[in-house]
Amino acid sequence: MTSEDEKPTSSTTGAFSIAQDDEGDQEQSDGIALPAHVAGSGTLDRLVDTARDYAKASTAENTNKAYAADWKHFGRWCRIKGTDPLPPSPEMIGLYLADLAAPVGKASTTTVTTIERRLSGLAWHYQQRGFSLDRKNRHIATVLAGIKRKHARPPVQKEAILRDDILAMVATLGFDLRDLRDRAILLLGYAGGLRRSEIVGLDVHKDDTPDSGGWIEIMGDKNGGGALLTLNAKTGWREVEIGRGSSDQTCPVHALEQWLHFARIEFGPLFVRTSRDGTKALEARLSDKHVARLIKQTVLDAGIRSDLPEKERLALFSGHSLRAGLASSAEVDERYVQKHLGHASAEMTRRYQRRRDRFRVNLTKAAGL
Repeated sequence: MTSEDEKPTSSTTGAFSIAQDDEGDQEQSDGIALPAHVAGSGTLDRLVDTARDYAKASTAENTNKAYAADWKHFGRWCRIKGTDPLPPSPEMIGLYLADLAAPVGKASTTTVTTIERRLSGLAWHYQQRGFSLDRKNRHIATVLAGIKRKHARPPVQKEAILRDDILAMVATLGFDLRDLRDRAILLLGYAGGLRRSEIVGLDVHKDDTPDSGGWIEIMGDKNGGGALLTLNAKTGWREVEIGRGSSDQTCPVHALEQWLHFARIEFGPLFVRTSRDGTKALEARLSDKHVARLIKQTVLDAGIRSDLPEKERLALFSGHSLRAGLASSAEVDERYVQKHLGHASAEMTRRYQRRRDRFRVNLTKAAGL
């Protein structure tokens, strides 16, 4: 049966395109190879491939894609300037950073965050090729410091999806198989404060698939318990406990149980694609891009921030809106939110809290003024 075209089930507008992005080819870890004096063999060649797979897994998939794009961009820039990216030249890299920040002609300006990411990508690629890039070299460090001083701006935060928002979003979904899946994605992502990669990386059991990012365990019954998620997250392994909600309509654990039951999923990826007609679950794991598209589509369908033009509304929300929504809506001690989100510091948690009382602790009065 034909796979779905990864579209949300309903749409109130035709202006929102949900076609899949062209992700391009992923560059291999070419720095992993046999020593020059060692003759190749079938066994050694297989070990090289295995080592390359492990090297690739040392960073997140999205980071690998970004770093590959960074290296390709720099290589193209070097060719245009009549030079070569190898070996690393701090002088040329400093000029490259300056060109990103203040391009000549019609090229768009690159943000400071992206410039820093591109520099990290170059350093990573040089390391894979046996070179060392000294980021403290004055040709790089002083140029980057000047760019940050002149162009840096506070990070643009995505809008939080709050309680009433998530309820309105899931209310736009129907009850066919695809909608059951998408309802479970939204409620689980919200209640767990999960990244979109964490949502789609889940398996039903431990070690079900080689590309697993974690697994779930449903504990207790309808009158208690919840779902325990074990995640191989950005900051390492952690557990996330998701309790049952006050009603079946809004309970993430119930939504998860409904999806698993009707999709007949007992093994492998938790969230998979469905057939075009939405009647059959397939084997292919969902892409994390589906979560972002689902959030944007249901935000539109629910009429959230309808005071703004559609383009601005879409730009306000992303996968991180679920994490920000939980951090902003959960009225519990901050340390519990910090643990739930897996943050190393309370300061990082506060960045996600859009509605916290910033002046609850008043040091002015405490100092006697």
